[in-house]
Amino acid sequence: MVKGVNIIETTTIYEATKEEQNYIDSCLGRYNNSKVPFTQNPTTIYFNKCIKDGDEVIGGILSYLYCWNILNIDVLWVKDEHRNKGFARALVDAVESEARAMGCHISHLDTFDWQAKELYEKLGYVVFGVLENCPEGHNRYYMSKKL
Repeated sequence: MVKGVNIIETTTIYEATKEEQNYIDSCLGRYNNSKVPFTQNPTTIYFNKCIKDGDEVIGGILSYLYCWNILNIDVLWVKDEHRNKGFARALVDAVESEARAMGCHISHLDTFDWQAKELYEKLGYVVFGVLENCPEGHNRYYMSKKL
């Protein structure tokens, strides 16, 4: 820092372009890899699945294995009229099975109190953190499972 100059006052924050977003992400990736070397290549492997009734998508899961063979379940959805039929379990089982086959040892996700916390608990996930009032009057649960 230059003596007597407040750098923050001379800095402008811009909206990042897609290229700048990719650059920032790759910089963090290089830093992380320098501290804890990645154990998978490529560093992100997507497991995105859906269940269809004819041509209609009635459920799906969006997930990915990242850097150290860790599974993140980002989105799990089943159409209302097809819930409680085992589709969500089948989708989670499918991505966990693929992840395990690639050396994955842990999975994590988050869910809101009005979503599927009880389902995930039935599937072996445990809460490791709660963000209260997110949104106001509700909780967001962070859950993990050893595979």
